[in-house]
Amino acid sequence: MIAIMVILFVLAFVVPLLFPILQIGLIIIAVFIVLDIFTLYLVKTGINGIRVCPEKLSNGDDNKIQIHIENFYTFPISTIVIDEIPIQFQKRNFQITQKLKAQSDQLFDYKLKPSDRGEYHFGKLNIYVSSPIGLVSKRYIFDDKKMIPCYPSFIQLKKFDFASFSTKTAEHGINKIRRIGHTMEFEQIKDYVTGDDIRSLNWKATAKRNQLMINQYTDEKSQVVYSVIDQGRVMKMPFEGMSLLDYAINATLAVSNVILKKQDKAGIFSFSKKVGNIVVAERRMSQMNYIMETLYNMKTDFFESDYSRLYADIKRRIPNRSLFILYTNFETLDGLNRQLPYLKAIAKNHLLIVVFFQNTELNKIVEKKAKTVREVYDKVAAEKFMFEKKLIVNELKKFGIHSILTEPENLTLNTINKYLEMKARGLH
Repeated sequence: MIAIMVILFVLAFVVPLLFPILQIGLIIIAVFIVLDIFTLYLVKTGINGIRVCPEKLSNGDDNKIQIHIENFYTFPISTIVIDEIPIQFQKRNFQITQKLKAQSDQLFDYKLKPSDRGEYHFGKLNIYVSSPIGLVSKRYIFDDKKMIPCYPSFIQLKKFDFASFSTKTAEHGINKIRRIGHTMEFEQIKDYVTGDDIRSLNWKATAKRNQLMINQYTDEKSQVVYSVIDQGRVMKMPFEGMSLLDYAINATLAVSNVILKKQDKAGIFSFSKKVGNIVVAERRMSQMNYIMETLYNMKTDFFESDYSRLYADIKRRIPNRSLFILYTNFETLDGLNRQLPYLKAIAKNHLLIVVFFQNTELNKIVEKKAKTVREVYDKVAAEKFMFEKKLIVNELKKFGIHSILTEPENLTLNTINKYLEMKARGLH
């Protein structure tokens, strides 16, 4: 409006008759501005604003942040909310526009998706208020500075929590597992009912009771399972804003929860130049808290990983046969062959699952139709790298080492499936 008045005043030099009309208009605008200021500033505290945050953020997930505004004015207002969100998100033009009725309150929210663990500092909550006249805005500042820690994905943990309660996990994308044979833990002898496995019939009990009796088994408990996280430079590669290391950390948290729910012992440790961040495998009430805090505080400089040190520490610290889920990454067969002697040595005394990643960017190149010679070369190179990943799987299988080749976003799902499959097959 002010810009229009300036233009009209410039035109008044050409058309002098406009000048008195514009003067009157300017006086009217000034009156409305004074009235608007008086209306907004007459009430000392016209609104109240509160930012409602969770106690901690879940890494890699959408986290809901709520804003609660109370309007104490006797007329409807328009608000522009500018929240000083943490610097990690790099959102410099963040604002939300809302309208509130007279003497009412409103709760609305927005979502933040962090991609790094650590501390996230929120600044002040700024709310600009305008009356129905709309010529003046009054700024309210609510000094709501707050630090919220970002932990590994506990939302993902809850999402896959159901997997620990059933051996038939076909729902929600979890693969159904074919059970093979029996585990070794005997539970009880019970009456035979239709549908029971006739291979488990107890003939001595049947003869004594003169009716069919059957042995009932349960999954063997207290198996020791360690999640081993490679903190080397190969885990620094980012996908969808998150590093492979953070994908592995999120998966470790969810898988450890399922392991404990299955009555096994869950532990973790990491390695690069040396082994660290150790949580000894136990089955206790506080184990998940220990694991979560350790994963939250896990830091790395992404050095070259020393697999010989990993093997030596496992041999020294964990003499009993255990299941190891190793999160790492191999891009080429040569990269695997350099570490294969140590993986074979670990697999000799323990059950080893090597988890590594598909490069989803290569999939896009392969699926895209090549139109130039450069694109043809890129496509052939991408196909070569993808084929090497399959060769790595076959090479590991040759030496009795289990493996999971997965997209980063499906890491947790595929790892839980593999653990449940191996438990159902009674592999130890």
